[in-house]
Amino acid sequence: MERVVITGMGAVTPVGLNVEEFWKGIQEGKNGIGTLSAFDTENFKVKVAAEVKDFDPTVYIDKKEAKRMGRFSQFAVAAAQEAMAQSGLKESGFDPLRAGVIFGSGIGGMEVLEEGKQAMMEKGPRRVSPFAIPMMISNMAAAHISMAHGLQGQSYCPVSACATSTHAIGEAMRAIRHGYLDVCVAGGSEAAITEVAVAGFMNMHALTTEPDPEKACCPFDQSRSGFVMGEGAGALVLESLSHALARGAKIYGEVAGYGATSDAHHITAPDPTGNIPARAMTLAIEDAGLTPADVDYINAHGTSTPVNDPCETKAIKIAFGDAASKVKISSTKSMTGHLLGAAGAVEAIACAKAMETGIIPPTIHLNNPDEECDLDYVPNTAAELPEAKVAISNSLGFGGHNATILIKKYEG
Repeated sequence: MERVVITGMGAVTPVGLNVEEFWKGIQEGKNGIGTLSAFDTENFKVKVAAEVKDFDPTVYIDKKEAKRMGRFSQFAVAAAQEAMAQSGLKESGFDPLRAGVIFGSGIGGMEVLEEGKQAMMEKGPRRVSPFAIPMMISNMAAAHISMAHGLQGQSYCPVSACATSTHAIGEAMRAIRHGYLDVCVAGGSEAAITEVAVAGFMNMHALTTEPDPEKACCPFDQSRSGFVMGEGAGALVLESLSHALARGAKIYGEVAGYGATSDAHHITAPDPTGNIPARAMTLAIEDAGLTPADVDYINAHGTSTPVNDPCETKAIKIAFGDAASKVKISSTKSMTGHLLGAAGAVEAIACAKAMETGIIPPTIHLNNPDEECDLDYVPNTAAELPEAKVAISNSLGFGGHNATILIKKYEG
């Protein structure tokens, strides 16, 4: 089987509009959460969000074309453009029929749906844009990426809520590992900071109502009260090792393991035993031919909800046994907010950069750990771990969808 390596990365996040800015920001503990500005929150209890600021789609996309894309697709194209540029791939540098896109979105173009509904109610059905459907449907991020770069292999959009882009990366790894593709752009994007989406999450009591951006998202802390909506995109160019070496590509890491499970428990609440997400971690570690003691860092799902954080802690203890107390863990959502379908991809980039640099990003706003959350969550300040070689990233989605990927430092 082929080994699968990372040859390009791209990110659009509330902390930075590219990988360099994002990585610098999360190393420094930069908080990307602020007062929600996308709409008037007078009638909302939720007052904060992690919004992408100063994003100009025309930097990446023709102005006319950008107007025919949902915001989530714009983010996706921007992140993929950065990743492809970093990879050094050109149209003549690969077989387009063996280059694909597996790129998801949990919600898709929610703002397009809301705007279309409003236009119809106020002015009638003829005023709904003819581009509404292709702007709204979740697969269009993958479609736009494939068209922009001439990628003619398999192209599709996994949708598994907050596990979406971790599933995308894992399935892309398998497609390359088993010889179906040489190259795949994998990841996810999300732009769901809209009135209906925020109201829906708010009314299920999933979002924090803490108005202070410095107190709103505090994973594993006693004061955590719900997640903070974020937006953005993450894209990784995955490639077979033989293909990457043949063209002399720079390699940023290796995707060596993948595990996926389903709680079969509840539409929103996680498995309270922790056994099923633990199984996803175990599968990813075993898939890489490693043991829990080999893992140096866990990028936790870490949503800052009352239920998730102790359940995930329990799952880590089940999967890691005695090694649980030794592994570094952090939730970068404390800085980016929860990017939903894009979260796993952005967090995979954090893992790759952590293994490349030996710097473990912190969990900020962690001042009073919950007694049920008693592991090493790297509170508030990044940790230096130059010997780090192996990281896993957890994503646990509504509906009980669990996905874990394992990323290794590339060592030839």
